[in-house]
Amino acid sequence: MTTPNNNSPVAVNKWLVTIAVMAGTFMEIVDTTVVNVALPHIAGSLAASEDETTWILTAYLVSNAIILPITGWLAALFGRKRFLLLCIALFTVSSMLCGMATSLVMLIVFRIIQGVGGGALQPISQAILLETFPVAERGMAMAIWGIGVIIAPIVGPVMGGWVTDNLTWRWAFYINLPIGLLSLVLTYLFIFDPDYIRRQRAGSIDYWGLGLLVVGLGALQVVLDKGERDDWFSSAFITRLAIIAVVAIGVLIYHELKTRDPVVALRLFKERNYAAGVTIMFFFGFVLYGSIMLLPLYLQTLMGYDATLAGWALAFGGIGSLMIMPIVGRLTMVMDSRKIVFAGLLINAYAVYLMSGYTTTIDFYHAWWPRFIQGFGLGATFVSLTTLTMSRISQEKMGNATGIFNLMRNLGGSFGIATATTLLSRRSQFHQSRLVEHLTPLSQPFNDWQHRLSQALPDLGANWQWWNAPQAMGGLYQELQRQAKMLAFCDDYWFFTIVFLCLLPLVFLMRHTPKSAVAPEEEPRR
Repeated sequence: MTTPNNNSPVAVNKWLVTIAVMAGTFMEIVDTTVVNVALPHIAGSLAASEDETTWILTAYLVSNAIILPITGWLAALFGRKRFLLLCIALFTVSSMLCGMATSLVMLIVFRIIQGVGGGALQPISQAILLETFPVAERGMAMAIWGIGVIIAPIVGPVMGGWVTDNLTWRWAFYINLPIGLLSLVLTYLFIFDPDYIRRQRAGSIDYWGLGLLVVGLGALQVVLDKGERDDWFSSAFITRLAIIAVVAIGVLIYHELKTRDPVVALRLFKERNYAAGVTIMFFFGFVLYGSIMLLPLYLQTLMGYDATLAGWALAFGGIGSLMIMPIVGRLTMVMDSRKIVFAGLLINAYAVYLMSGYTTTIDFYHAWWPRFIQGFGLGATFVSLTTLTMSRISQEKMGNATGIFNLMRNLGGSFGIATATTLLSRRSQFHQSRLVEHLTPLSQPFNDWQHRLSQALPDLGANWQWWNAPQAMGGLYQELQRQAKMLAFCDDYWFFTIVFLCLLPLVFLMRHTPKSAVAPEEEPRR
């Protein structure tokens, strides 16, 4: 048994603490993706349209985003262990209620409650691990935590597909029950509040800050989730929400910097490592979630893969992360973490660059190999960046810091998915219009295709013309659309490559933290 470095009155083995916090975190992250593949089944079961069922995802993301930045404040208000137990219980019970829902409205309401319970699990578990492990071992702690964060979004769709196909969509929620109960027991037995948490007071309730946060982040998340479907600012609904989000978040930032007891601790951004690290993490999530969304879409719509095979291609990224994270955790104890972050971003850029070379003739190896390389880059970046970002944050501020850190990763993911889908749509139209220009009787490639088709289909005749063979022209147009969409996917990956390369200078803004360093307010008290 070892005593954590957080002055806990109870000696608890750090690995038992790790298991306790990871159970709930893994459950919550898996659930954010496991429901996606079940949406068509839910729509059929509850007699809802596809567009209506997307509110099941949006409702969860909105409530999740709102709770993330105020996790530290709520932990101080209720006590961290008590708040963590409350969140796990709320998430588990609401999961059961989601599975029992008999209408779409009921399901959306229960998903909002589930998002409130699940939102705090990631930042609290991260803060607990950072405190439980000595400063020199924080890299290893984040490697273990990162395995769950990186692997869970990949396991979720595969698990969700299997459960939905072999049982019913309701089991996509019921599977949380045993994990939730296990997490409750482990948390009750092995997690304890350190002295500073028990002495901490939340301060007066910042009603204005809380209200602005709910309105601003709620409106922003709906805009990102629904924008592409409603053609962005062509929709009055999206335009109004975007204005509300910008005004509310702008006023929130001003208010939180002026108030004595802010609900969101924005003053943390005065620390250079934290400001640069959070910025990098935002764009890290931007590319991570965007590329995870694109790959299975590419393989299923253009390559004809089924959901299972596409899921396996995606899973190789998780295998790469799983292999590299323990190694990176060790390296952070002996190397400058900035070098590891820099190398991780370069590996990510190279992997996404390889994806920009996809064609409609690639084999399975060329589909999963870039994802495998990306897994190494994601693992290296995530572990070292988290360690470096939190290296100069005191224990007292760790809850607020991890809440904002996780919020920015999730918001980055929402922006990344919205950007990727918009670019895909716009660039597909662009490439289609350019390719159509070459489909004329005066084009040599068109005449070559016409000649080859007459040889392959003698019934057409040697001198057939396009106006006499609508089926042949229809097939050609389908292939043109397929090629246009393939080029649009490549453009998306090119854009993500540039994003990663643009992040490299930010690494040099961060200060090196020696392995023996402690956060300024963590120095031993006399």
